[in-house]
Amino acid sequence: MCPIRMELPNGTMGPEFILLGFRVGQEGCLLLLLFFTAVYTITQAENISIILLIVQDAHLAHHPMYILLGNFSWLEICYVSATVPRMLFDLSFPGGVISFHACFLQFYVFFSLGITECFFLSAMALDRYLAICHPLRYPQIMSQDACYTLVAACWIIGFVWYAGPVLLISRLSFCGSRVIDHFVCDPGPILALACPPLGYIPHFCQISIASVVLATFLFILVSYACVCFTLVKTSRNCIKGFSTVTSHLTVVMLFYGSVVAMYVGPSGGNHAEITKVVTLFYSAITPLLNPLIYCFRNNQVKEAFARFLRRKRVM
Repeated sequence: MCPIRMELPNGTMGPEFILLGFRVGQEGCLLLLLFFTAVYTITQAENISIILLIVQDAHLAHHPMYILLGNFSWLEICYVSATVPRMLFDLSFPGGVISFHACFLQFYVFFSLGITECFFLSAMALDRYLAICHPLRYPQIMSQDACYTLVAACWIIGFVWYAGPVLLISRLSFCGSRVIDHFVCDPGPILALACPPLGYIPHFCQISIASVVLATFLFILVSYACVCFTLVKTSRNCIKGFSTVTSHLTVVMLFYGSVVAMYVGPSGGNHAEITKVVTLFYSAITPLLNPLIYCFRNNQVKEAFARFLRRKRVM
């Protein structure tokens, strides 16, 4: 089994947890290590390339859609870095010991970035709604100042939203085994180790997640429904518009589908191995796919890349 299963004696209050990781043998650990090292490297390269391309291209750098996409790429860099490096470390050096403070720091950062992603997906849906449904007013409504304000709001609200639940869980007492049956510090397995009674805390944590996930998902669906209705009604740039909507909705469905399965449903987090697979999907696989869906199929991004290559040839 990888990593090695370790437990603390019953009743001890040591300052550490043990991340159990994956129930596979040493060969399985090696394959997972190689695979997720490649996934992490490619994901970082994709998102860094998008940021550099947007920053250095005058046609993209001041456009609200690409300001949002640049921030979204930075978010994905941080999001995948919140879990995958630690997972790779545990696959390389079995044992999985993580300090109490490091565990809750990972928990807070990981969930805050996930909530921030919900708000960024909503912001990008709002941008497309304004651009397609209100094209004449779009430059005034979504000015650069308004766009940067929206970006700041996404980051700030995302990191404030779940601070309360994390603080409440961190103040619980933990009894007996300190083994977290996961590769990441996640609320379900952590709450399973806490001493009863837990009171309102599990319900408060689930409501905090469910409210933001369902509210932003509903906002995104309504925004894109309005966009589709406008495109059908006006037949203006219909193919290009539907291509953009399809790309955005694909990203939304990949992310929200896995998050809803994990945290919104009544039985989320009860099946350890399924939980690990779903967590891997939205924490590592979707950040790998998002740049391919959002940007590398985008004609403006392709044109910017072509301009970049032409400048390099001239130099």
